Amino acid sequence: MNAEIDLRAVTLFTPRLTLRPFQLSDLEDLYAYASLEGALDMIGRPPHKDRTESLAVLQRYVDGRKNFAMVYEGSVIGSFGIEKYDETLFPELDKMRCRELSFILSKAYWGRGLVPEAAREVIRWLFEEQQLDAILCGHFVKNTRSARVQQKCGFTHYAYRKYKTRFGTVEDDDVSILTKAAWERLQFSERLQSEKNA
Repeated sequence: MNAEIDLRAVTLFTPRLTLRPFQLSDLEDLYAYASLEGALDMIGRPPHKDRTESLAVLQRYVDGRKNFAMVYEGSVIGSFGIEKYDETLFPELDKMRCRELSFILSKAYWGRGLVPEAAREVIRWLFEEQQLDAILCGHFVKNTRSARVQQKCGFTHYAYRKYKTRFGTVEDDDVSILTKAAWERLQFSERLQSEKNA
């Protein structure tokens, strides 16, 4: 089942990033990355046409209280969403506290490892502080970048589903899952490896 999440008072930190709730003052940064050609292709959306469109999205982020702004060197360069998943597709998860991750990163910052860095901290917060039992994360089958991010964070394939985009196309969506138990095993393994290398 979808656990209740409210990010209004939450700020997380990684070595290079601050993850905080969106603010209306983030409009220019959001428009800067969401208006680039191809910026949102891999989530099935066209680029923002103007600041009015970006403001509408930003207002949803602020009101929804489920999206982190990714702040790098003083600028918002992307977002991390703690989305509600479609419970009708996965009734076997009804007795578990779950949510689904989504993320967008400005094309100008691809290839720097920033999304896995942010994802690991968001995942830690969801499991340790929000007591989730499992986290889902989907990506279009053709989106190999997102697939690699999810693999790096310990997600494994769970199911396929169809996703209708705003372009009017239907994409094959690969849904991965990370359970708290699997995450804890991964943390233990990484600690052992770190101690071995020390």
